[in-house]
Amino acid sequence: MPSKELVSTSSRLSSERSIAQGLWYWGPVAIYAGVIFYFSSLSFMPEQVSSLVEELSDKFLHFCEYAVLGALMYRACRHAGGPRLSRSALTWAIAVSVLYGFSDELHQYFVPLREADGLDLVADAFGAAFGAWSWHLVARP
Repeated sequence: MPSKELVSTSSRLSSERSIAQGLWYWGPVAIYAGVIFYFSSLSFMPEQVSSLVEELSDKFLHFCEYAVLGALMYRACRHAGGPRLSRSALTWAIAVSVLYGFSDELHQYFVPLREADGLDLVADAFGAAFGAWSWHLVARP
């Protein structure tokens, strides 16, 4: 029978691995969501972003921005969300990304010189679905 000390050390190492795994998968989601929030908080976009918006459609940029979030969210849900979340990772990744897009549009409503736009949310939703599906297809075993 294993000693108490061995069992305690084993469970501590397992717990540390779980925390490290959670940070590995959920950390990029949190950081990227923070970047989105930061840029949404700006009343004026940096010159580089403004010129990019003029060249490309604002909706295309929303699509791309949320495609990355959808992919990161799928990756985290699939690998670090536990067995229940993992089974429906695609659905959860898209739903949570769209919900974040909604909260982002709501946030922009209160930022001076910015506005909430329902079509931006539509672009966010399509981007999130594209990103999550793409990661799902690429990461298949």
